Amino acid sequence: MNRLSNAFKGDRAIWALVALFMIYSLLAVYSSSVSVAFTKHGGNTTYFLRSQLLMLTFGLIIIIITSHLPYRIYSSVAGLFLIVSIGLLVLTLAVGVRVNEATRWIEIPGTGFRLQTSDVAKVALVLYLARALSQYQDELKDFRLITKYFMLPIAVVCGLIVSENLSTAMMIFGICMVILFIGRVPFKFLMLYVGVAFAGIILFALLLSVISPNSNRVTVWKNRIEHYVSGKGADGESYQSDQAKIAISTGGLFGKAPGNSTQRNMLPQSNSDFIFAIIIEEYGLLFGAIPLILAYMILLFRGIAIAKKCETAFPAFLVLGLVIMIVVQAMLNMLVAVGLFPVTGQTLPLVSWGRTSVLVISFSIGAILSVSRVINARIRKEELPEEEKTDEGEKIYEPATT
Repeated sequence: MNRLSNAFKGDRAIWALVALFMIYSLLAVYSSSVSVAFTKHGGNTTYFLRSQLLMLTFGLIIIIITSHLPYRIYSSVAGLFLIVSIGLLVLTLAVGVRVNEATRWIEIPGTGFRLQTSDVAKVALVLYLARALSQYQDELKDFRLITKYFMLPIAVVCGLIVSENLSTAMMIFGICMVILFIGRVPFKFLMLYVGVAFAGIILFALLLSVISPNSNRVTVWKNRIEHYVSGKGADGESYQSDQAKIAISTGGLFGKAPGNSTQRNMLPQSNSDFIFAIIIEEYGLLFGAIPLILAYMILLFRGIAIAKKCETAFPAFLVLGLVIMIVVQAMLNMLVAVGLFPVTGQTLPLVSWGRTSVLVISFSIGAILSVSRVINARIRKEELPEEEKTDEGEKIYEPATT
């Protein structure tokens, strides 16, 4: 029992949220994917359930391991991690697997496992920004420094992603802007960078439409924006959103009960991008939507609380960056499902069926717990009477240098 409690150290509320997300995930993934699994996997209706159970198990192991690592290690490897992730993005563009007219994955030879490199780059960029903000806290009014050490890496990562996954590139850029704002980078700098990025996306789309008039990516972007603005898309363009809205409206307050979804048979990506709609259809507003929304909000508030207790800059920026990344992705997924945002293809963290996404989010939560574990140990030590603060206790907390 003691060993078990030692494995799950850190913020207890976050551990409870992890358990909640995983329960929702297994129930919703199984229910939403039964028909697809039966059709595409030889009648094996548990294909996606077993796959998700395996990934969540790996994810839990990753959370436990990373939560026990000293958080300073993430500062030490942040630069290398970013360089490796950029290399993976370049490799994806060169030899990546093309699915649904987009090249977003690389396949690990001999395993059949597809790695979505943008997910890896996203968390690598957050770690890098946390380290950079802690290093340059006294120089954040230097425009050249901000451009060189902050915006250049952001531009490289987003630039390598944008051609194949515009929504993810925009989401990563937005998350980075929020992190820099929290890190006290001047607001006027951020507005300038946002304007340049917006102009760059428009110029890129225009150039792509001229160089490759029949480019499917530009057509997809255009149709999704037109559908969102006007409410009317090209034939079949609004199909996903319409089916998600039907699922939500028929779910009502209490839902149809687990396993009784009808839209899962008609809604593409029902176990990933639109799983929130299926959850509402089966569990309703009271037992599906509200608990999940509150869970992500609690995760955000717990992250803020942990960051406030940090005595140095890096762990605070690390926790805030990672928790913002998770919550923003969750909110985008939910907004898309209810029709308040254009279709983006973002998964619901730790709930949607996935592989790379589950592993990356698990690593992120483990890093947050790593900081909270050290903080909890420090607080316990401070509460001890002076005579009980032994040498062994002194080793529990070692403040970081950044």
